[in-house]
Amino acid sequence: MHARYFLIRRLALRITLIGMCLAVQACATPTGDLTLLATQSGLERSKVRAEGFNLLVFDNIRNVDAGASLGTNYGDVLHVYLEGDGSPWMYRTIIMPDPTPRNPLMLRLMSYDSKPAVYVGRPCYNGHAYDKGCNNSLWTSARYSEQVIRSMASAIRALSERHNARQLWLMGHSGGGALAMLLAEKLPKVSRIVTLAGNLDTDAWTAHHRYTPLYSSVNPARAPTLRSSVWQWHLIGGRDTVIPPQLLKPVIMNQPSASGFEFAGFSHGCCWERIWPDVLQALARDRPSELTGEQFKFRAGSRDR
Repeated sequence: MHARYFLIRRLALRITLIGMCLAVQACATPTGDLTLLATQSGLERSKVRAEGFNLLVFDNIRNVDAGASLGTNYGDVLHVYLEGDGSPWMYRTIIMPDPTPRNPLMLRLMSYDSKPAVYVGRPCYNGHAYDKGCNNSLWTSARYSEQVIRSMASAIRALSERHNARQLWLMGHSGGGALAMLLAEKLPKVSRIVTLAGNLDTDAWTAHHRYTPLYSSVNPARAPTLRSSVWQWHLIGGRDTVIPPQLLKPVIMNQPSASGFEFAGFSHGCCWERIWPDVLQALARDRPSELTGEQFKFRAGSRDR
């Protein structure tokens, strides 16, 4: 009898623990995971209201190196991190109710940055999918639309004023790379762009994968060539099957102010964290030759050969 009593108690406790675990998993959200990662990295969370949308923002301003804060010897530069497309679709047929990235690479990369930096979310991402004005086209066919670009440009302008930035350096992975190219045209303060596996030709990308074309989006490959004062570093993965090198190289070659680098063993998501501290250092020194990837494109007029 005694043994049966303790067995029942043990089973009841196990069921309770399983229930608690399931409850925690049910409460977990991509935005919650994103915020937890940012908090663990010592980043500050805020929100910017831009063109009718709420955009989530994280910044590292309180963590920057002594002497590297804006207004001192760093040249009043603000790094702007732009995330990829996240999870617009499931199984290519089901539109996700929340597109927030499940694997926020750019947020992780920003944790390595000791210079002033902000992570800028997109309209309707990061817990705002059900906000007024949001609909799923803004993370599917219209993910790079003029509406999205205007909102993000407005937010970045506000952040540059908040932090007294004279220059903006845009850094984007995958779809964030597409947005970096499109935003630079709208933001005169942009002087540098760094893309990692950037989606630089969305028409070629959808055709390659036989995806539905992004009818309501702007294709960076069809946008006007960026002004020569915007120096571009485009980093691509030699093993990238999501955005293969052959889709990217023609666009990069068409940009006079671009430098292109191929990292032979890298895929779409791997292994950018491994080299990011070196990329930031080379960028600060304006020395692309310090990157370990094979340089296949040189900026017009550059001595770095």
